[in-house]
Amino acid sequence: MPYHNAVCRPFGTPLQAQLAGVAGDPPRLLTHHGLVAVVSHVPEADFAEEPLRAHLEDLDWLTEVARAHQGVVDALTTVTTPLPLRLGTVFRDDSGVRTMMEAREEDFLRTLERLDGRIEWGVKVFVEAERAPDTAAAPPPRRPASGRDYLRQRRMQTKSHDDLWQRAETFSTRLHETLSGCAEDSRLHAPQNPTLSGASGRNVLNAAYLVPRAESEKFVETVERTRDGEPGIRVELTGPWAAYSFAGEESATGEGT
Repeated sequence: MPYHNAVCRPFGTPLQAQLAGVAGDPPRLLTHHGLVAVVSHVPEADFAEEPLRAHLEDLDWLTEVARAHQGVVDALTTVTTPLPLRLGTVFRDDSGVRTMMEAREEDFLRTLERLDGRIEWGVKVFVEAERAPDTAAAPPPRRPASGRDYLRQRRMQTKSHDDLWQRAETFSTRLHETLSGCAEDSRLHAPQNPTLSGASGRNVLNAAYLVPRAESEKFVETVERTRDGEPGIRVELTGPWAAYSFAGEESATGEGT
């Protein structure tokens, strides 16, 4: 069964010789008119409709597939502009891939034209506990002498926390405005759940920016200048990625088995 990683225009630069796709099969190219489908062979025992549905409940299996899928897309991003398809997009045979390509040809070409020569950068802002430079030498908190003293300390702690969040929100708003001015397009995603992401701190800004390759160095420098600028606030930059956030519906749907 062909597993469909991405759609792109024909390209002349070969992919990495040792590149392995999903299930370990090297990706191959299926050309259809002015488009190329990048697929890998996967076993029906794992990727037919019923076993695939069961596997999607297996986090370890899903993580392995996602890494292989992302590896192919990342390799494509170094040589062309790929349009990634949804994780787990499979077909019964090559004919099914070509039928889908025929049905969506105009949408694919239009989206690839819009994304040509552009990549995605991700920027996240996290709020962490505010730390003074001499934290290690600071005395332990004073034990409250009375109930009134305890309430006063709690009010001070709450105010400090609220002030940090206000600074983080103001900082994130300004940063997003600045980076949006350096990008052709931007998307605001829902904040990450720290339990799922494993990242420390609370996520305040989770944004994606569509940037021409030629402008990427300037964009990265703009982000780097914000690092360590605010105590208790951390900025993370990820990428470059294929333009997942800007690909539209055609990258998120696929005719499966």
